[in-house]
Amino acid sequence: MDPTDKAALITGGRRIGAVVANELARKGAHVALVYRTSRNEADETANTIRAMGRRALVVQADLQQPEACRQVVEATVTEFGRLDILVNMASVYREKPLDDLTLEDWDTQMAVDLRAAWLCSHAAIPHMRRGHGGRIVNFSDWVARSGRPRYRGYLPYYVAKASVIALTEALALELASDQILVNAIAPGPIVAPPGTSAADAAAVEQATPLGRWGGEIEIAKTVVALVESDFITGETIRVDGGRHVK
Repeated sequence: MDPTDKAALITGGRRIGAVVANELARKGAHVALVYRTSRNEADETANTIRAMGRRALVVQADLQQPEACRQVVEATVTEFGRLDILVNMASVYREKPLDDLTLEDWDTQMAVDLRAAWLCSHAAIPHMRRGHGGRIVNFSDWVARSGRPRYRGYLPYYVAKASVIALTEALALELASDQILVNAIAPGPIVAPPGTSAADAAAVEQATPLGRWGGEIEIAKTVVALVESDFITGETIRVDGGRHVK
């Protein structure tokens, strides 16, 4: 797919999402950004996109609410007249010991990481069909793609991200005849989470065969590659600097 003049919707449009939005705009796409609380960052990204001559939309939503998923899709279609690309990036990343986990912890993780990806995709599909094709890019995690947990304290996160892979594969099969290609990205050490100590950051570098953090642009380049491909579907691509092979 040539992204030029196509409409893209990105959920979770801060940090890495902002770089993904900018790269899609550089390729010619108009971009809608969904944020929950980071309005200033979303506005800055939208302004950058508009400076490239592309259109941008900023939408506030809490994707834990099922109706919000439909609403962000409809807002995008109302603004741009179409929806061709959906990037499901919204996620919760929180460490919590097993014995302290609550039903709310579980439900929040599943609602944001898994259910929102499904509901946004379900709402987007009719619009993509009308455009005779589309691209859906979901986000998993390199650990989930490796097929086994490696870190304690992230049980709901791991289960949700492993389920995103299953969702991706099932949607790819269901939608192949519509020329809607569905893939997932499984990031590894891209950017250090806020609060990461220098020692911890260095330990990650040492554990990564390429010896460094990847940076947001590596995710953005992968999203663009999956959007532009016309023959990759049902795949989950690790972008982890070889972390999974060490």
